[in-house]
Amino acid sequence: VQLQASGGGLVQAGGSLRLSCAINIGTIRVNAIGWHRQAPGKQRELVALWRKDGTTTIADSVKGRFTIARDNSKDTVSLQMNALKPEDTAGYYCNAEVPRYGSSAIDDYWGQGTLVTVSS
Repeated sequence: VQLQASGGGLVQAGGSLRLSCAINIGTIRVNAIGWHRQAPGKQRELVALWRKDGTTTIADSVKGRFTIARDNSKDTVSLQMNALKPEDTAGYYCNAEVPRYGSSAIDDYWGQGTLVTVSS
């Protein structure tokens, strides 16, 4: 299982970016896809979570500014980030929870990350 995160870059405060997470097995085979971020010297935190039943969870720190959704045409899960702040600067990583075939176990897979830099 491989995940590919894309869409990071440099943006001014108040601007927007859209990150995409593609998974080679297709989103139909996952239980959930999450976006996490890690800033230098800080712990990784969950930013947003998309579940296959269509429900989502957004962290309080980004609620009202970030949304997560599946892009059906591209079979990706995107993180739309609006009203970006310098404190949103971090490496953003997507992960997928994938049921293991023939088992009740759930495996966790991670993409390589994409860097988001917000200038003041």
